[in-house]
Amino acid sequence: MPTPLDILFADPANAPEDGAVPQAAIDEMRDYSAYLDTIIPPKREVDRNILIATWNIAHFRSLTRKWKSSGNDSPKRDYRCLWAITEILSRFDVIAVQEVGADFRALRSAMKILGPNWSFLMTDRAEGQGGNDEHMAFIFDNTRVALSGLAGELVVPDEADEFGFDKNSFKKQFARNPYAVSFRTRDTTFILVTAHIDYGDATQERLPELRGIAKWMQSWAARENRWHHNLIVLGDFNLERTGNDLYEAFVGTGLEVPYILQSHPRTIYARNSDPEAESYHDQIAWFSKGDAALLGLEVTDGGIVEIWNRLLRDRSLAKGSFAFRISDHNPLWLEFRLS
Repeated sequence: MPTPLDILFADPANAPEDGAVPQAAIDEMRDYSAYLDTIIPPKREVDRNILIATWNIAHFRSLTRKWKSSGNDSPKRDYRCLWAITEILSRFDVIAVQEVGADFRALRSAMKILGPNWSFLMTDRAEGQGGNDEHMAFIFDNTRVALSGLAGELVVPDEADEFGFDKNSFKKQFARNPYAVSFRTRDTTFILVTAHIDYGDATQERLPELRGIAKWMQSWAARENRWHHNLIVLGDFNLERTGNDLYEAFVGTGLEVPYILQSHPRTIYARNSDPEAESYHDQIAWFSKGDAALLGLEVTDGGIVEIWNRLLRDRSLAKGSFAFRISDHNPLWLEFRLS
């Protein structure tokens, strides 16, 4: 049976080492595609809606050239997993991706499967303690959005007290500098800022980074608003449940997580009955009041894409093993109506 991955297999070096696509993968992807049809709105005329997502694709690095990686294979992510990942990515217009590794085989293979109308931009590798040699990326559908000129990493000035840091407390910069890229549709420009906050000590590492980003975003959003540009922050903020210092630092300057996203579990370890348990890491947020409020964008739908208990079910994997193949984070998404 033809699959979207056949474009890779045109190069004999990429041919699966274990033969033809297994029937279990075909059946699963047929069912999974039907599931995605039920939860994610279609891409309408470009002046009617825009679909934005954020996904920490854990350890998104290399691939094993098999349909089913074995216990001795490294990495564990295989062609069947790549098929599922690209099927999810294809449903959105722009996806902020965290944890892209130094080996780009999985990313480049995904881009080839998505096709010539798709592009990506990414940061330089984040080296040093806390950086984990990761990149952050935006993957986007060129038929739906275009770059509007801005791409850069957030660098906090030495005079960091205005962002909530003591005079000498922030010389090291962020573990992974937040990455901002501007996109436009026909009549709307929006700047997406993606981040992956240091998972170190909550007080010493995470809390200062969260405060700094929130204050910087507040200032920048008000400035861009004057040019009728929108500013949206999205990514993995390593937040804990609402009501603690980390979450309050994130929303304390006016950043708001839309209500439609607040009841969804962010990772495969959380339960639907207690969505903030274990983690509340991934967020999409913006300022909704005052000079920094969104212009010309209205939220119409949103949620998560379920991956656990829908993918690789026949392999009877533990959640930790599943994370190395697909991810431990659920993709988080919003649909905006353009007005």
